[in-house]
Amino acid sequence: MIRVALLSFWHVHAKDYAKLALEHPDTEIVALWDENEERGRQKAEEYAVPFHASLDDLLQRSDIDAVIVTTPTNRHHDVMIAAAKAGKHIFTEKVVATTTKSCREILAVVEEAGVKLTVSLPRMYLGFTQAALRFIQEGKLGTLTTVRIRLAHNGALRTDKNPDGALPAHFFRLEETGGGALMDLGCHPMYLTRLFLGMPESVSASFGYITEREVEDSAVVTLRYPSGALGIVEAGFVNSYSQFDIEIQGTEGSLMYSRNDDKLRIRSSRMEGEAATGWQVVTDLPKQPSPFEQWASHIQHGTTATENIQLALDLTRLMEASTLSAISSASAKLTNLSE
Repeated sequence: MIRVALLSFWHVHAKDYAKLALEHPDTEIVALWDENEERGRQKAEEYAVPFHASLDDLLQRSDIDAVIVTTPTNRHHDVMIAAAKAGKHIFTEKVVATTTKSCREILAVVEEAGVKLTVSLPRMYLGFTQAALRFIQEGKLGTLTTVRIRLAHNGALRTDKNPDGALPAHFFRLEETGGGALMDLGCHPMYLTRLFLGMPESVSASFGYITEREVEDSAVVTLRYPSGALGIVEAGFVNSYSQFDIEIQGTEGSLMYSRNDDKLRIRSSRMEGEAATGWQVVTDLPKQPSPFEQWASHIQHGTTATENIQLALDLTRLMEASTLSAISSASAKLTNLSE
């Protein structure tokens, strides 16, 4: 049994990861720490586990094998490095860090300590993503020209039910988050675009501040590639109707996915049958374990989440470049990032 400690309930997905730990047959929750002591004690009582006011005290416990990190983003660096040095395996919410330098420092300590790290990049492993990647790799779309992915919800909009928005107030504090709609929701279309197209030469980002928060509540990022291909990432906290759409265009075909009907469609001159003359719904969707299930397996079998970690590092690089671009109102080259 993998004995897990929960490190903070700052993030909105902390409860989801706790649920995964409770439901997985090979993990159990045995302790909890939170930078907010009042919240931490309340959650520890809820999960019937000891609360530690000191993170160091928790990490010194020999009966804790692993930790789930859902602290404020600006605490990821110190918390994960401390956990790795204490020999604890780490499952963490994205992003790993807001700068490439900080991310590399975390990964270096993780590797030196020999602990198993997995980053929650859930849409990477879903059936429609894996099917789309298979079609791309098989050349069914020809040369890729454009990838456009949009993810949005209305979490920043003030309503009678939620006068300050549905998201917790701390999600709009720049110091804690490192960013808003792009840093949170935009991570998903960003790592998917990276998965489909690879790493770009440069990015150009524009941020919107509809609700006048410290962080952006809408964002658009254009990724430029040496091949001439373009990636377009869109994210928003100010959309009344939640949206998640993927559009992949190539010289010989196109792929479309929409959460509206949860269907992946393809049309390609390099295919036979329905897909050659019109849009065909893809029904053969590969199944992969969730990031949490993969993490538990890596711990049990001594393997490493190599692809997941590389994608997480690239995600940090893309987020840092996007933020720099938005601040400077100019294109940001990936080669100019401080490593």
